[in-house]
Amino acid sequence: MNGTIRTILVDDEPPALDELNYLLSAHPDVDVVGTAASAAEAARTIAAKRPDLVFLDIQMPGRDGFSVLGEIMELEPQPLVVFVTAFDEYAIRAFEENAVDYILKPVDPRRLAASLDRVRKRAGADGESGAGEMLRRLLAGAGLKPGVTRISVEHGGRNILLNPREIAYFNYENRRVHAVTRGQVYPCSCDLTLDRLEERLEGFPFFRANRSQLVNLALVRTYAPWFNGKYVLTMNDGAETEVAVSKGRVRAFRDAMEL
Repeated sequence: MNGTIRTILVDDEPPALDELNYLLSAHPDVDVVGTAASAAEAARTIAAKRPDLVFLDIQMPGRDGFSVLGEIMELEPQPLVVFVTAFDEYAIRAFEENAVDYILKPVDPRRLAASLDRVRKRAGADGESGAGEMLRRLLAGAGLKPGVTRISVEHGGRNILLNPREIAYFNYENRRVHAVTRGQVYPCSCDLTLDRLEERLEGFPFFRANRSQLVNLALVRTYAPWFNGKYVLTMNDGAETEVAVSKGRVRAFRDAMEL
C-alpha cells in the first residue's frame, strides 16, 4: 500500500457515508478516493479507482454487497474488504473467519481504528495475494464462486447480468428458460438449458425440483408433503410461487436441506 490506504466507501444511506468519511478523516494514512451508493455503482467505482480497501455495506436495494465481491475477483490487484453492516450476530459469525474485518453500525471510532490496524497488518503480511485469497474464502462462505458466475438474461432489448443469489428459480416454458427474481421474470439466452445451468451453478444452492424447474434452496420459504408422494415448495419471490418437487426428487431434496 506504500503508506497510503486508498479507500472506497459503499453504502446506500448518505448519512452513513458521511459519518464513515468523517471518522476516517482522523486517520492520515487513509485516503478516501470514492464513494458509491449501490452495488452497480460500487463495481464501476472500484474498477475505475483500483483502491487498496473497500468498506462495504451488505444490505442495499437491488443487488446486495455480496454481488460486488464477485466482480472484485476480476480485478488485479484485488482490494481488501471490511464489512460495515447492521447484520445480526448470526450473519456476522458466518463471515467472521473470512473477511478482513466487520464493523457494526453505528460505527464506533475505536472499533474503526482497530479495524484499520487489522487492515494494515493484513496488507503488510499478505500483500495483494493475501487480498485475493481472502476474497476467495469469503465468496465460498457466502455461497459464491470466484469464477464470477453471472447469468445473462434479456430485458428491455438489452442483455443484463444477474447474480445467481438474486434468482429464486429457473423455469422452462415455451421452449425457453426463464430466470425468476423477486417480482421480475427474465428470458435467458436462447441456447441455455436447465442441464447446462446445473453445471454452471455447481457450488450454489440450486436444486432440480422437477424436469422444468431449478430452484434456489436459499429462497424456499416453506415446504410440505403433496399428493402422490410429491412435495410442494413456496418460493420467496414476492409472489409466493409454488413449485412441485417430483416424487423421485423428494429424497434428494430432504438430503439437500438436511431434513
